[in-house]
Amino acid sequence: MTDVPASSLTHADRALMPAAMRRAIVIGLIAFFSLVDLFAAQAMLPALIQHYHVSPAAMGLAVNACTLGMAISSLATGLLSPLIDRRIGIVCSLALLTVFTALLASAPNLTVFAGLRILQGLCMASAFALTLAYLGEQCSATEAGGAFSAYIAGNVASNLVGRLVSASLTGALGLEPTFYVFAALNLFGALLVGVTIGRGAMMASTRSALRSAAIRDHLGNSRLRAAFGIGFCVLFAFIGAFTFVNFVLVRPPLSLGMMSIGLVYVVFLPSIVTTLLAGRIAARTGARRAIWGSLAITALGLALMLSSQLATVLAGMVLVGAGTFFAQAVTTGFVGKAATHDQGVASGIYLASYFSGGIVGTAVLGQLFDRFGWTACVAGIAAALVVAAALTGRLMPARA
Repeated sequence: MTDVPASSLTHADRALMPAAMRRAIVIGLIAFFSLVDLFAAQAMLPALIQHYHVSPAAMGLAVNACTLGMAISSLATGLLSPLIDRRIGIVCSLALLTVFTALLASAPNLTVFAGLRILQGLCMASAFALTLAYLGEQCSATEAGGAFSAYIAGNVASNLVGRLVSASLTGALGLEPTFYVFAALNLFGALLVGVTIGRGAMMASTRSALRSAAIRDHLGNSRLRAAFGIGFCVLFAFIGAFTFVNFVLVRPPLSLGMMSIGLVYVVFLPSIVTTLLAGRIAARTGARRAIWGSLAITALGLALMLSSQLATVLAGMVLVGAGTFFAQAVTTGFVGKAATHDQGVASGIYLASYFSGGIVGTAVLGQLFDRFGWTACVAGIAAALVVAAALTGRLMPARA
């Protein structure tokens, strides 16, 4: 047997690693700047309610209206992505996102605010989906794992940092300067993409972008339908828990201020680690067991969030965040494997279903919270987890 010289391997690794590392860092940052606005406004909910003089349910629906735009944009981008230059598409999405974020600072009423959030969602989802497409097309098999991990880490970090920064800045400076800061972050993301992603990053395709046959095939696949439903339920639960817990935190007996609420969101730090491990754990246990386990952890966290003790509530938030992010990561991976063709279309349908769960969850759980309180809201979230667990049973391995 002929040995490969260690020196040549070292040289190849050294040539590959810096480029792979740079690409992974860029992809993680693009994910961060694309989604940093998504949940940042949730941490501002108490201040927004005072500003617009509306109920928690109405304000929660307006803040999470971005998920409606994301559902529409995810499906449209999945269908049209073969026709869109990756670099131009991401830059334009983030540039428009900058404009809509800045306009939120002067939104005169709740209707305009909600409309701008929908427009934000359209831009966030298109940047999100096109970055995923770029990752799949431009990263080699060697670096794909690291790049995808960086993308997930950027996604989770945007959730953590967005909430922490928005709550802290709102408490210190007020609403308007906070929105301008986030607009600046979006603009920086557009500039980053402009100088780091090369021209011509577009999938060559001679097929029609509107692949209705692929949609019918995917919706006719019972395993994929179950995965789409799980995605719906997961964001339904996540949005419900982390939208309306803000009102629990500022009310007696917890009575936290805006600055303290910002610090509360370090509860998402463990989610970064657990989400990165999702693929490896699912490969060992299977998708069904991995998702069932994550849903059980989420349910335990929900029970803890009913406590009147801050430490217990925070522990519950850690578990709910880790469980839902883990379930979402495993389900996303399952969709990629279960779709035997037109994976971009399957991902678009999954993301559309996932984000639809966010807007529906806000509407339904907001009414429960306003009319019956936090305990009823948690019960509604638990019901979504039960449905997700039942759907998980349908994720049977494909027959040879």
